[in-house]
Amino acid sequence: MSRTIRRQQLREIVPLADSTIYEMEQRGEFPQRFYLTSRSVVWDLAEVEAWLEARRAASRAKTIKRAPSPDVGLRKTRPIRH
Repeated sequence: MSRTIRRQQLREIVPLADSTIYEMEQRGEFPQRFYLTSRSVVWDLAEVEAWLEARRAASRAKTIKRAPSPDVGLRKTRPIRH
């Protein structure tokens, strides 16, 4: 039987925001959560670890698209410091 983890444990393993994880799940890019009870959401630990290993391999192979840096020349004003 595979081991499951709850949200807090998932956050310790995968340092992404809850909204990012949810969006990735919806796109099929992250292991799907499932419910043990109506209030207990869990993930399969083996699936999460396999996803992490795949991301690590893709990062080493440089196949993950990185977000482009913002073009500061397009700004109309300078950022305000508080």
